[in-house]
Amino acid sequence: MKISSFCLPTFKEVPSDVKLKSHELMVRSGMIRMETSGIYTWLPLGLRVLNKINNIIIKEHQKLNINHILMPTIQSAEIWKKSDRYNSYGAEMLKIKDRHAKDLIYGPTNEEMMTVIGSNVIRSYKNFPISFFHIQSKFRDEIRPRFGVMRAREFIMKDAYSFDLTLEDLKKSYELFYNLYLNIFNKLGLKIIPVKALSGEIGGDLSHEFHVICESGESEIYLDGNSENIDTKKINYDFFEKNYFVSTTDYAEEKKMNTTNYTKLSSIELGHIFAFGDKYTKKLKFIINTPDGNINPLMGSYGIGISRIPAASIEINNDSKGIIWPKEISPFDLIIINLKPNDENCFKFSDELYSKLLSENFDVLYDDRDERVGVKFSDSDLIGIPFQIIIGSNYLSENTIQIKNRKNGKELEIEADNVIEKINSFIDDDK
Repeated sequence: MKISSFCLPTFKEVPSDVKLKSHELMVRSGMIRMETSGIYTWLPLGLRVLNKINNIIIKEHQKLNINHILMPTIQSAEIWKKSDRYNSYGAEMLKIKDRHAKDLIYGPTNEEMMTVIGSNVIRSYKNFPISFFHIQSKFRDEIRPRFGVMRAREFIMKDAYSFDLTLEDLKKSYELFYNLYLNIFNKLGLKIIPVKALSGEIGGDLSHEFHVICESGESEIYLDGNSENIDTKKINYDFFEKNYFVSTTDYAEEKKMNTTNYTKLSSIELGHIFAFGDKYTKKLKFIINTPDGNINPLMGSYGIGISRIPAASIEINNDSKGIIWPKEISPFDLIIINLKPNDENCFKFSDELYSKLLSENFDVLYDDRDERVGVKFSDSDLIGIPFQIIIGSNYLSENTIQIKNRKNGKELEIEADNVIEKINSFIDDDK
């Protein structure tokens, strides 16, 4: 994408009510625009990040044969009345009526709808176990939306739902999603801590949240042991028999845990999984006939706050100049900065390099603007693309260009010949 054709509205300053660094940088880099309190438009740069995240999540779910569907945002109030959550969910639920005075809601979550869909499309006990996932907007009318997309009223979630016939199978599904989430967050470039949590309105006795440690996070978790060099692969975790390694503060308080030897840390919650059994299948009368008689299938639900992930990543990956994207979810792989767009040789070389990189399947942003050098560097650092290819006076005088690593500042002068191979080598050295 050429910046001359790309909507990239960067700003030097942001409104005074912006508190989090991620909110500031998302506004300044032109990723988002607030339409009304807690509701945002994702502009082209921000949407590219969301798409990178979505692609990773979809790919990892499909590897495990989890069915991809898309449910509507608007739901019938009747299924929520049958589950007894229509009144108990609280003021966060947006209730509406259509022109026929029928009660509808803008879905805050999808347990009821998925139960009804499951009862309609799962025809035989032989279809079990089976799981579904979708990526869709949700709406929860937060009393005090704040921190940009970190706590918005309308947000994007990946939610999945499993159906099983036995408790043992439900435990296997739960463990599958638990490990899937650790794998997904690792591929998103985030160091995640899974914590024992309360189930809340969703229900059930088995529940975990997935947190990233962050000083500015609004959540708190207890960590057993030293908080340095946390490695989730070394957590001695047993799903159902032993004590849990870490927990949320709410869970610790409700369970009256002795937290004397625990470390309390600020964090950001990015995912939550639940096993709630037949809570919804009983109330919504989902019955399956099996050789052992009629039963209500057992369910679990598994959510990831997709629109929170860019903000969380920025919160822990930034400096005084702007964002530093992990390569995994960066909106572009690299940026070409042509410092002399009016010079015919620089222009020709930059254009040809741009085309070559695209043909090699690089995701490239090309700054072809006739703009001051300082503005180009400032914008490039602000939006945080991992690698910068700088074409300027050295190309004209010495037939060399510069490549720079945004994260660690490493720079390398490379000859313009065989440039693709040398760019690949520079990027590989960062792995």
